[in-house]
Amino acid sequence: MLKKSSIHFLHSGVLSFLLGIICMAALTFPVWAEDLTTAIVQVAKQNIPAVAHIEVTESQEVENPFAPFGNDPFFRRFFGNPNMPRKFKRELKGLGTGMIIDPQGNILTNHHVAGGATKIEVLLSDGRRYPAKLVGTDSKTDLAVIHIDAQGPLPYVTFGDSDKVEVGEWVIAIGHPRGLDQTVTQGIISAKHRRGITDPSSYQDFLQTDTAINPGNSGGPLLNLKGEVIGVNAAIASESGGFEGIGFTIPSNMALHVAKTLIAYGKVERGWLGVSVQDLTPELAKSHHIEVTKGAFIADVIKGGPAEKGGLQKGDVVIAYEGKDIADAAAFQNEVANSPIGREAKVTVLRDGSRHEISVKTENLEASTRTLAASVKDRLGAEVRPVMPKESEKYGLQADAGVAIAQVDAKGPLGKAGFEVGDLILGINNQPIDSLQTFVSLINSLKPNERVTLTALDHKSGNTGNVMVVVR
Repeated sequence: MLKKSSIHFLHSGVLSFLLGIICMAALTFPVWAEDLTTAIVQVAKQNIPAVAHIEVTESQEVENPFAPFGNDPFFRRFFGNPNMPRKFKRELKGLGTGMIIDPQGNILTNHHVAGGATKIEVLLSDGRRYPAKLVGTDSKTDLAVIHIDAQGPLPYVTFGDSDKVEVGEWVIAIGHPRGLDQTVTQGIISAKHRRGITDPSSYQDFLQTDTAINPGNSGGPLLNLKGEVIGVNAAIASESGGFEGIGFTIPSNMALHVAKTLIAYGKVERGWLGVSVQDLTPELAKSHHIEVTKGAFIADVIKGGPAEKGGLQKGDVVIAYEGKDIADAAAFQNEVANSPIGREAKVTVLRDGSRHEISVKTENLEASTRTLAASVKDRLGAEVRPVMPKESEKYGLQADAGVAIAQVDAKGPLGKAGFEVGDLILGINNQPIDSLQTFVSLINSLKPNERVTLTALDHKSGNTGNVMVVVR
């Protein structure tokens, strides 16, 4: 009887304890549920007025597919002697999203939305429509800023700290997928620090999300539950062309830095140290007797560059830059690129098992063309230069596409492959070349004796093709 009573008492105590918890939960649940169910509503109401629908028109000059047959007797028999232009112009229209970032009407969007546009129109959530002009664009981060003159203050978004975003955090996207204005979707942060998603030579550090993002969402905000922008939606991984659960967004810290620079200067100037770096893999660490598992391994130091002048050496492992830990080569590249030009930066490296603090003065990447070109000569046995406007027009290329051979050593890698002065290189391993800096960056990222495929244009015939080359 006593035993049964004690058991009954124990159960009664547990039930009382559980009932107490349930009662407390019942009292607090409605408040928690109300906050959660209205959080997305509040974020949407707060930010939809600051999200813009962008319509762009791009003019393109394309080859006339019938031009090669103009002198063909069979063709002329049926069509006479038509005055046939070799090229003709066409207009392409596209849709995107942007976010107003200040009361003055500056709007942040993607480079691939507005970068090549000849006409830009912006439709606000209240129905007002404005023509927009391009303030500046940066292909390396896929960001652009456009401006509208609304004759008065405009609603604008606020930015959060993307470095503090956690995997699993709830996020909200606002945009115009497939032209459906003011669409709100929600999901979570699936991963951080996704790189090499598009152009490996670009400055990428994507957040990955499962929030529904579709064509038309590009340039729109990804927001946290506080209503702060923590990313600019840019790309999706998809075999169908539509949303499949894998979206990528540019972190707000990077986006805000680029936006402010574009507004102030119209372009982005990036820091440069003159090193070729690669990720510190376990195999690389073992072969060089390196005990750390994270960092950027310096594979090469460009002669005459700021790194060589400052004392950085081939084989050093960069573990911190300006006091910030460096996880891999891409992180180091991004930190250097965002450094103020001409300022001394403290680089922490491991060398022969010892830690060293080295001061290096960053230089302007764009202004370092001569040094960059010299590094290419060592690896390819050739000197390159930007493509001239008359060459772009002659071959029907977009402005800044490719590099041209300025000088070639017949015994070097390009000379042996048959390249001549005046030939153009348009791509490396299917990655398009949009500047001399892109070309040099891709070449310097290659390992010694690595085999690469160059997309080349023969300056005599104008024909393009792929050529296999082994770099030094």
